[in-house]
Amino acid sequence: MKTTKNWFTKTMPSPVGVLTLVAGETGLAAVLWENDDPKRVPLHPRAESPDHTVLRETERQLAAYFAGRLRTFDLPLEFHGTEFQKRVWAALTRIPFGETRTYAQIAVEVGSPAAVRAVGAANGRNPISIIAPCHRVIGSNGKLTGFAGGLEAKTYLLGLEDGRLL
Repeated sequence: MKTTKNWFTKTMPSPVGVLTLVAGETGLAAVLWENDDPKRVPLHPRAESPDHTVLRETERQLAAYFAGRLRTFDLPLEFHGTEFQKRVWAALTRIPFGETRTYAQIAVEVGSPAAVRAVGAANGRNPISIIAPCHRVIGSNGKLTGFAGGLEAKTYLLGLEDGRLL
């Protein structure tokens, strides 16, 4: 995974725990969970930068999302991963608010219908949680599957989006 010495961070409270926002040179690079495994999204070193324009705008949009006032994010995204991972993460950003997709559907969308397990692995490494909505990906049987923020957070986000929590 490509790294740079210029990662800027800001933390924010949310209904799913404290989130760490990470921006790179051109956009948002990560939304990390409170107890995130540092190996999942290895963006090091980092410098606290609460006034960074992208980080402030990300915090504003996430706050609006959690308040039920925002359905679509409009932020510059800076994905760092393999080309396959980037295709999967881009596909995540196309899942409409309040809808879900299966890993198999994402595999077909990225042109690799047999790569369901690889899609699952890429989904698990999605650095920009919530905004690249990996929580909207479920198992083919309709059940919730693993999520870096935990299944409780995934359940919360899906409930927020389908109106159960508003």
